Amino acid sequence: MDFLSYLYAGRELKLLSINCLGEGITACFSTRLGGVSSGVFSSLNLGFQPGEVYSRVLKNRQIYLRTVGISPEKLVTAKQVHGNRVRLISFQDAGRGALNCDTAIPDTDGLITKSPGICLGALFADCVPIFVHDPIRKAVAIAHAGWRGTLNFIAAEVIQKMQAVIGTDPRDCLAAVGPSIGSCCYEVDEELADRFKRAFSGGNVVQRENGKIKLNLKSANASILLRSGLKRRNIFISNLCTACQSDLFYSYRASGGQTGRMMGLILLKYKY
Repeated sequence: MDFLSYLYAGRELKLLSINCLGEGITACFSTRLGGVSSGVFSSLNLGFQPGEVYSRVLKNRQIYLRTVGISPEKLVTAKQVHGNRVRLISFQDAGRGALNCDTAIPDTDGLITKSPGICLGALFADCVPIFVHDPIRKAVAIAHAGWRGTLNFIAAEVIQKMQAVIGTDPRDCLAAVGPSIGSCCYEVDEELADRFKRAFSGGNVVQRENGKIKLNLKSANASILLRSGLKRRNIFISNLCTACQSDLFYSYRASGGQTGRMMGLILLKYKY
């Protein structure tokens, strides 16, 4: 299962560990399995989506966090808007967005922290999860990159923010591009394809197959990380497609728009 392994794989619950980012951190990604939600949100829905029951999401988050050993009081999430705003998170932000939407960091798609014990979380259902660890300056980041965020270079904004406020050297960073919709399933129109061609010349970001235009968001974000100064050997790309494996993952595209959300987490441990 590429650079991911099962952090926990029970009879019902399955969680993935991201094990390419070095020592001193916890990084993981949920699947849709092992929760209490029903219908289109079945079963480990971690997003407070319209039409979902709040208490079920709360229970699902408790299941997820308890399994990975993280306290809700240490989790921070944001209200994601498919933009490129990045926020530095400190101890004062602990618990924001963990148990409801009202306290989440507003209008933000990238979070970074250098505070040990603070867990950064982001929600996904086809969009690209980006995890970054700077093992030298001891900082971590997570970003949510849909096609809009990708075109607005959210990954570059994360690295630039880490450079500006933490002193990160991108050459030291390790990055993981997690499970998301793959080019196998992400068909787009000519207009969007042209925008990506202009932003990403060369490579395999836009592909044509049997008269269809496919978009490779994972490659696009890996390219942004590379342009931002990361070493190619330090960028890891998951081959898991959320739309292909909609039995394991929530997929906005495969479901027709109404579905739950997985959560990516990254946390600096207290001791290195």
